[in-house]
Amino acid sequence: MRAACTVLAVLAIVAGCDGGGARPAAVRPPAPGPGQWSTRADIPTPRSEVGVAVLDGRVYVVGGFGGFDGRSQANEVYDAATDRWQARAELPLALDHPGATAVGGRVYVVGGFDSRSGTPVADVWAYDPAADAWTRRAPMPTARAALGIAMVGGVIYAVGGVGRDGDVTANEAYDPAADSWVRRAPMPTARDHLGVAALGGVVHAVGGRFRSYTNNSGVHEVYDPATDRWSAAAPMPTARSGVAAAVLGGRLFVLGGESDRGTFPENEAYDPATGTWNAFAGMPTPRHGIGAAVVGDVLYVPSGGPRPGASQTARHEAFRL
Repeated sequence: MRAACTVLAVLAIVAGCDGGGARPAAVRPPAPGPGQWSTRADIPTPRSEVGVAVLDGRVYVVGGFGGFDGRSQANEVYDAATDRWQARAELPLALDHPGATAVGGRVYVVGGFDSRSGTPVADVWAYDPAADAWTRRAPMPTARAALGIAMVGGVIYAVGGVGRDGDVTANEAYDPAADSWVRRAPMPTARDHLGVAALGGVVHAVGGRFRSYTNNSGVHEVYDPATDRWSAAAPMPTARSGVAAAVLGGRLFVLGGESDRGTFPENEAYDPATGTWNAFAGMPTPRHGIGAAVVGDVLYVPSGGPRPGASQTARHEAFRL
């Protein structure tokens, strides 16, 4: 959660600042369940509110919030085969709360807060690993941060987030080949800090918050790009925001999150075949402001905030079914 100490009234919560007094580390201890967690190499730059994407078996962690004076241009890459991190060319602009995904041999970073001003941006940056270089691409129609990103059929969908006047319902589609955006059917429920992922050719938008983490939601809405329509699905059992979403074993996993009571260890998965949610083994380190990436049959969750608000950790944990 960025916020509380910026001029962004839509996110202002005094309890979200480091220095705002003692806060609980976690809502509850991690619960047992199916699956197993392991510890992987710490990320070199501890941070939260990051963009996370996977490309060619490597996990990219881009930007983020390392405290109010923290470094937010970091671009660090994890090789799952060697359990090692490598620093690559930094983002041209310091960003936190961006969206990220990969398509066509590039990592795309979309939106976020300009870390210098705290203002949501419409910027889009493409990273070429071969050249170790960033290129500016066409901006989103709607400037926003704390949004969700998913890729279906080579098209990137940017969903929800917080704009310059509050939470938005924006659902905008980017064609990397044409370097162009189009507006699609808006998401029914405006929210930010939500989890978004593509599964079975549709986009799932889960959880999030309405203006502050004292007002979290478990709402679950599904967008079909083929029909340009949204539908409601079974809500997530544990309402939370600042979550990560990823697809593993044909299920949509939603991990972590925060509220005014602490951070969440929750690891809940939606099965589209049955339309139901189930609990899996909770994260050993409850965190928010995270992203998740799947390489093979392993789901990776690097960095994040172990306490609500402006906190960060180098922890990196992996989940296997």
